[in-house]
Amino acid sequence: MSEEEPNAPDAPDLPDRPAEAASATPEPPRADRGGDADSGTPVHAVGIGPGNPEYLTGRAGRLLREADAVVGFETVVDYVADETDADLISCGYRDEPEALGRFAERVADGARGVAVLMGDPNHSGYQFLGKVESAVDAPVEVVPGVSSVQLAASRARTPLENSTFVTLYVRGDVSADLTRMSRDAGDRHLIVIPRPYDWMPEDVAARLVGADPSLDALVLERMTLADERITRTELGALAKGAGGDGADDTAFSDLSVLVVRS
Repeated sequence: MSEEEPNAPDAPDLPDRPAEAASATPEPPRADRGGDADSGTPVHAVGIGPGNPEYLTGRAGRLLREADAVVGFETVVDYVADETDADLISCGYRDEPEALGRFAERVADGARGVAVLMGDPNHSGYQFLGKVESAVDAPVEVVPGVSSVQLAASRARTPLENSTFVTLYVRGDVSADLTRMSRDAGDRHLIVIPRPYDWMPEDVAARLVGADPSLDALVLERMTLADERITRTELGALAKGAGGDGADDTAFSDLSVLVVRS
């Protein structure tokens, strides 16, 4: 494995609303993608699961083994570094366009490209997915993975069909999601992915506490990893820790899911 050198081509112009761009239309049928979906012609946007390699799906593992170039945020790429011999193109928010430019160049040269996203791309991943689609001149196929939402529902025994799911782990305005949570609190289970560090579990609890401070609240941290931790409390008690917007202002990891049981 090797890290791609930073002598990148011009960075692509990325969409202002990448999540909306990615979800604007369904994926085309495989016959319309210029080749079989397993042939390496499409770029695959792969959910790698919650971090524990035992939760990497068989299809995701095969695509990583066959990949020539893998792009993703540094932490996500690190999780799959031992699963592939591909060139690894890591990025953060600041150098995201440049990394995607290098990835797009490799794909244009015929490389089998895989973009990796934490958990399942369908949960919080559409912003990066939209940027990948904008950068590459190739169809992009989403390959779902095991998500922290599924794990949280299992640990908290909250059936998904009786739950409202909200992810705050996105850039931009989340007021509509906060309104939806407040509307359903107490009537339906809530499964919430917090946002570091302005909407952490305590802050979400403070927003919802008016529904019923005695509601059962579980904060599930770093699920499936060696240091997994589950804190079970009540909504009112959790809300007392609200405030601040830094890592030192919360008792919980940035890899957390909050479940509020109805």
